[in-house]
Amino acid sequence: MTSIRKELIVATLNKIVSLTDYKIYNDINKRYEFQKKTILDDKSLTKVERMEAINSLTIYYDYQKVLYNKGTKRLCEECQQICFATLYCEHCVRTYLKNNFSNWTSGNYYIDDLIQKCQLESLRPDQIIEWIPYDNLQNIEYISSKVYSADWIDGRYYIWDPELEQLKRFGMHKVILKRLINVNNANENWFEEAKSNLTISNKYSGIVRFYGLTQDPSNNKDYMLVIAL
Repeated sequence: MTSIRKELIVATLNKIVSLTDYKIYNDINKRYEFQKKTILDDKSLTKVERMEAINSLTIYYDYQKVLYNKGTKRLCEECQQICFATLYCEHCVRTYLKNNFSNWTSGNYYIDDLIQKCQLESLRPDQIIEWIPYDNLQNIEYISSKVYSADWIDGRYYIWDPELEQLKRFGMHKVILKRLINVNNANENWFEEAKSNLTISNKYSGIVRFYGLTQDPSNNKDYMLVIAL
């Protein structure tokens, strides 16, 4: 099997952005088609690498369309709703998450409400806020004040499976845990910090990516932010 040169794919994606004239390609669809053609014409990539690059481009294209509510639409064959995304249907993803509400709880009304609202506004399958049970974390190691590393056993959601009509998980991967000061009142600072970080991360792909919240049962029942490593 031919290996994929990921660093070359990243370089190609960066290059096509710099080559894009935003005055000529002045909407999302035009930019996508130009960038896609540029990748297909790039002979420095193998066929497999070109397909991988186009897939990455399409993931971002879908995200932009759903985020800004503009671009080419299509009819989802599963739910029969008009959607923006190409590789998934944003309505199907949100419905799947909503139908799963009864299968989890943090035990805190305010946290459940926050996470549910984030999930109902999810933009892409690999950027979903969750309640993460503490027993789904292992090999927890202290790094510094209030900060730990851990292995998330199931891992984050990363893709929508149209055949099974469900989200698929990435599998075990490393995460960072940040301990929040536990209080009984959800209007206090720890909750506002969690709300701000999760709400922003749910919408924008920033430098710091938040996966959700968990609760340490052994240390004052502190809540902890689960963050990408």
